[in-house]
Amino acid sequence: MNTITLPAKSSFGDVTIPLPSSKSESNRVLIIDALTEGENRITNLAEARDTQTMIRLLKENPETLDVLDAGTTMRFLTAYAALTNKKKVLTGTPRMCERPIGILVDALRSIGAQIEYTGKEGFPPMETKGFSQQLKSHIQIRGDVSSQYISALLMNAPLLPEGLTLELTGKIGSRTYIEMTLELMKQFGIEYSFEENIIKVPHQPYKNTEFAVESDWSGASYWFSLLACAKEGRFFLNGLKKNSLQGDSKIVDIMDKLGIQSEFKNGGIQLTKKPVSGLESFDFTHCPDLAQTVAVTCAVIGQTSKFTGLESLRIKETDRIFALQQELAKINAKLEEGENGVFTLIPSAGIPAEVEIDTYDDHRMAMAFMPLATQTKVTFEDKDVVNKSYPSFWKHCDLAGWS
Repeated sequence: MNTITLPAKSSFGDVTIPLPSSKSESNRVLIIDALTEGENRITNLAEARDTQTMIRLLKENPETLDVLDAGTTMRFLTAYAALTNKKKVLTGTPRMCERPIGILVDALRSIGAQIEYTGKEGFPPMETKGFSQQLKSHIQIRGDVSSQYISALLMNAPLLPEGLTLELTGKIGSRTYIEMTLELMKQFGIEYSFEENIIKVPHQPYKNTEFAVESDWSGASYWFSLLACAKEGRFFLNGLKKNSLQGDSKIVDIMDKLGIQSEFKNGGIQLTKKPVSGLESFDFTHCPDLAQTVAVTCAVIGQTSKFTGLESLRIKETDRIFALQQELAKINAKLEEGENGVFTLIPSAGIPAEVEIDTYDDHRMAMAFMPLATQTKVTFEDKDVVNKSYPSFWKHCDLAGWS
């Protein structure tokens, strides 16, 4: 694989990072755009491979939708193809075909979509074979597995003849991503209600609009972490809003306890260092993509913490809990699993002079461990893995001073 090595660097000056656009917002507005009659004006779409794959597949409209390793793209396109009466085969990489999709397919079938698996039951690849009539307008779906299943259904709901009512059962995970989807739909003219565990979307058309995608808060989290782990520096992150639709904006509150002062100004956010007050515990239920970043930060700065809400990490690009445990062990830190889904992060007992980080075909493993280079020389086994969400990541590391 194409490795990259960052030498140890603990001091930074005034650094400006031109963050990439949000993959989460981009992928949602692309589906909404495809469902809108007429033309929208959408700007600042993400450079992420997942988003570029979505753009290409929607534009080229091939018989086989090969999403590669893009989980969001797979789930959104499955619902889009199934409920708009498109006959498509959906497939992806071997790992993509190991990621479950049965809950979404069952929901789509109950509404009236015809879908058949062409391999293992409950997993891609599969084939959508038509949608002739709506069988149900009120369905139940688990809220604790993947918010992407729920978002996939919601975006198509306005165009269903009877609209759709979703009753979310059990614990609702990643609620902020569901709310993001609904608020984006609202910006394109859709009315809805979300009370307790019931979401109602009446039949209605999307309206043409102009929309500029915000910068990516998930991508921003790595720079918060880098400064928290560093001895000194000041970072300015471009394109972030104080009242963001993105759940990962929660990183501001988390890092406030881990030594980072945030100030919104001039179309972005200024980060400076301050004393650590301590993060005794955190529930990642609604922002699971921050878990790796926060775990590495705590391990480096010596912060013991309790983590909950990590259930969905096992079905991401890799089993992120296992991957974290393996890589944290290389710096003599631990992520110990206890009872009732509680994990304890035990910080490093001593960082070696050089570390090699395996990336597990997971973009977030590479980026989350980047701040480790404030303490030691770090080699990452596959630098290209970041292309999934943040292709300019290593160039931005150069901007920070590693060039």
